[in-house]
Amino acid sequence: MRLTALYGGLFFLAGAVLLGLTYVLMQQRLESSTAGVVKSDALGQLQHVLSGGFDPTALANLAIQLQQEQDSFRNATLNSLLTQGSIALGVVGVVAIGLGWLMADRVLRPLQQITDTAGRIARADGAGGGLHERIALTGPRDEITKLADTFDQMLERLDRSFDGQRRFVANTSHELRTPLAINRALIELAMTRPDAPPSTVALGESLLAINARHERLIDGLLMLADSENLVTEHSDVDLSDVVDHVVAASRAAADEAGISLRTALVAAPTAGDPVLIERLVQNLVDNAIRHNIGAGGWVEIATRTVGGSCVVEVTNTGPVVAPYEVETIFQPFRRLAGERASPERGFGLGLSIVAAIVRGHAGHVAAVPRQGGGLRVTTGLPGR
Repeated sequence: MRLTALYGGLFFLAGAVLLGLTYVLMQQRLESSTAGVVKSDALGQLQHVLSGGFDPTALANLAIQLQQEQDSFRNATLNSLLTQGSIALGVVGVVAIGLGWLMADRVLRPLQQITDTAGRIARADGAGGGLHERIALTGPRDEITKLADTFDQMLERLDRSFDGQRRFVANTSHELRTPLAINRALIELAMTRPDAPPSTVALGESLLAINARHERLIDGLLMLADSENLVTEHSDVDLSDVVDHVVAASRAAADEAGISLRTALVAAPTAGDPVLIERLVQNLVDNAIRHNIGAGGWVEIATRTVGGSCVVEVTNTGPVVAPYEVETIFQPFRRLAGERASPERGFGLGLSIVAAIVRGHAGHVAAVPRQGGGLRVTTGLPGR
C-alpha cells in the first residue's frame, strides 16, 4: 500500500508539473500571437464601417470588441486546457494507481512469503524449533529469489547446528553414564570388603558422593537435551495431581531444611508428557526449597486455570533478587548475578530444564522477584 501510494503520489506530482508547464507555455504563446481571433459578426461590422466611410468612434469600439474577443478566446482556451487536462490526469492517475497496486503486489509477494516464513520460525516452540522449514521460493532468478535461497541456506546450517548440539549432549551424557556406573560398583565393592580399613570406607563414601553428583549432572543434561524437542505425544494430566504427588515426595527435604510447604490446588487439566511435566514441577519445588532463607522459610505452590492455560505458580522466601537478574536463572549453569553453579547450590540446570519443558509443550514461563526476597515463578501450559 505504501509503495502504491508513493508511486501514485509521484505520478500525480509529475502530471501536475507537466500540466502547469503546458499551461504557462500555452499562455505565452497566445499572448505573443499577433494573428488574433475574430468572429464572423466582428468581420461583418468591420466591413460595414469601411463601406460607410471612416468613423473614429465606430473603429475604436470595434478595436475594443476585437480585444475582448481575443481575451475571451485566450481565457477559454486556457481554462479548457486546465479543466480537461486535470480530468485526463485524474483518469490516467487512477488507472496508473491500479496498475501500480497490481505491480507492487506481484513484486512484493515473494518478500511477504519470506517474512511469513521467518515469523513462523521465530514463533516456533522449542530450541531450534521451526528451523526445518524452508522458503523454497520459485520464479525467475532475480534478487529476491537469491535472497530466499540464501535464507534457506542459513536455516539449513542453523538446523544442522542445533541438531548436532543436541545429539552431542545426549550422546556424551549416555557415554559418561557407563564409567560412572562402573566407578560406583568398584567403590562399593572396595567399601564392603571384610578387610577394608575405616580410612578406605571414609574415602569410598566421599567418592560415592562425588560420583552421585556427577550422575545427577548427567541426568540433568540428558533431561535438558530431551526436553528441547517439541512434545508430539500427549496424555491427559491434571497439574493439581502432579503437584500433590511432588509435594508429598519433597516434604521430607523441606522439613530437614526447616521450610514449610503450602499448597492451593485447583484442578488444572492439561495434555503433555507426564514424566516431563512431573520433572517440571519437581524442579520448581526443589529450586524453591534450595534457594531459600533456611529455617522459617516457606514455599507455596498453586495451580489454577487462566483463560485457556493451566498455571503452576511457585512462590518462596529467599534472598532479594534484582529484576534485571531474573532472566539469567533460566540459562544452563547460570545463577543470579552471573555466578557459576557451585557444589553446594546445584548445577544451575533446574530452571533451564523447566524452560525447555515448557517450550516443548508450547507453554510459557516467567519469574518475578517477590517483595522482601524470593521469587514467584509462573508456568503456563495449554489447557485440555
